[in-house]
Amino acid sequence: MKKVLLSVVVAGVLSISANAFTLGKYGEMKFEQANQNVYIMHGPAVNPSVENEGFMNNPAIIEGKNSLIMIDPGGNYNVGKKILAEVGKISKKPIVAIIDTHKHGDHWFANKAVAEKYPDVKIYALQKMIDVSKAGEAEKWYNILERLSKNLEGTKEFEFPTISIKNGDKLQIDDQTFYIHSPKRAHTDTDVLIVHAQSKTLFLGDNLMKNRLGGFDESSSIMGNIKLLEEIKKAPELKLYVPGHGPSGKMNETIDPFLYYMETVLVGAKVALDEDMEAYEVKPIVVEKLQDYLKWDEFSGQLGKHLQKALGELEALDSE
Repeated sequence: MKKVLLSVVVAGVLSISANAFTLGKYGEMKFEQANQNVYIMHGPAVNPSVENEGFMNNPAIIEGKNSLIMIDPGGNYNVGKKILAEVGKISKKPIVAIIDTHKHGDHWFANKAVAEKYPDVKIYALQKMIDVSKAGEAEKWYNILERLSKNLEGTKEFEFPTISIKNGDKLQIDDQTFYIHSPKRAHTDTDVLIVHAQSKTLFLGDNLMKNRLGGFDESSSIMGNIKLLEEIKKAPELKLYVPGHGPSGKMNETIDPFLYYMETVLVGAKVALDEDMEAYEVKPIVVEKLQDYLKWDEFSGQLGKHLQKALGELEALDSE
């Protein structure tokens, strides 16, 4: 009898493991209760790859009385289905709304999987995010993510947001309240930051990262991103701060590392401008000040680009 019981237990454990969302060396991906009725799945804070299946962001669900609200559901349809399976382990309530924080596909391509399961789901984003995504940004990100992860083939049907939101909006979804803030230009010019009123949680999208560094394209501003985070630190402290990539936490422990990195980059760019140097010439000086960041994902690949970006912003100001 004991042997039979043991076999049943082992079989049960193996069954649970088989159904778990796992990513190679990154282990099991699951939602954890981060703050009251807020659950977050912290994806690997690394570049998209075959091993992580293109999953790298921090999908979140907020549980209301009758339904679920999701923020940034993930980077592709195939991963989205696995994330939905994990959502079901937290609650069987339907997902009635998604809020996408910005235009980059690694955050919103899983909209498609959610909409397939819940056809009436409402998807919110800044109007400019919707416009630029339809105008080619989605196609560009699809190609990037497919090339790096090999996990998007056959899923090139985008589920675009359909409901436009703007700075200052108050969203009442089920019994949950969300406040929307949209900076003019920070990580991109399509960003929304979301405050969940009941839990006092701030979702920052990629305006904040921890343990990895992302790119700043032509729509972004390093100086704008710095200003945004400085303003957030001056505001009354909330209970939880959720970055687009990396672990969530209290205000200072979560915001300060990324803010210091960008401030250090900007100081280096100012030295280059004042001394008539190129960005690559000040890079060794900046690296010395950023020894704690050497293990951040994409540090070596992004630092030089960030210095060049910051220098360009300073030169633009200098020429006004």
